[in-house]
Amino acid sequence: MNAAVSVPQHVCIIMDGNGRWAKKRLMPRTYGHKKGVDATRKAISFFAHAGVKHLTLFAFSSENWNRPSAEVESLMGLFVSSLKKNTAELHKNKIRIRFIGNRQAFSIKLNQTIAESEQLTRDNQEMILNIAANYGGQWDILQATRKIAARLSKNEISDEDINESLFANELSMAGSPEPDLFIRTGGEKRISNFLLWQLAYAELYFSDVLWPDFAEAEMQSALDTYNQRQRRFGKTGEQIETLQSC
Repeated sequence: MNAAVSVPQHVCIIMDGNGRWAKKRLMPRTYGHKKGVDATRKAISFFAHAGVKHLTLFAFSSENWNRPSAEVESLMGLFVSSLKKNTAELHKNKIRIRFIGNRQAFSIKLNQTIAESEQLTRDNQEMILNIAANYGGQWDILQATRKIAARLSKNEISDEDINESLFANELSMAGSPEPDLFIRTGGEKRISNFLLWQLAYAELYFSDVLWPDFAEAEMQSALDTYNQRQRRFGKTGEQIETLQSC
């Protein structure tokens, strides 16, 4: 157990349960997604005030295109309206917005809104907010591999240059440290093709609470649980305790 309170530098979240939250209330799934935006706003504020410097949110996976077309269309519209509504506030709070994922399938309007949000907030340093949209961990690894292959073919690097650091720098979240704490709400206990490379040593926290109900008490519980874990990274517990006592 850690002797002192430690704030994770990087938290990532699968915000699951919006649709089920709405269904329990006999409302359409789109209503749950709108309520999920409110929960997202509160989460960003909470973790920023807690001292977290990087927050990555899984907003839309590459597999979510398989959902009913009306729901997908609603989600795309919600992305645009949420960005337009909340970017100014995030900028005021010195939070940088960065999208990770394949943007080619997005509309011109959504891509323009994303670009405007990133441009406005690009110099902010209070916290980096990574929004994973049309993202998949397998896609991320594949696109990094293609970039490295292209560099090899141009003789910019040799095969001996390829290591973990070089590979990580070609992933879409290059510039952010690997996540310390992974949170998934909604009761499912899997990572669902999210940050497959980056989650290698993250602490995993699963909550049965549906995302719209994931309030500050639940967020604090996740941080408290993180502080109860000893992160060894292959070392023994005794080695970690010795390092902490120095």
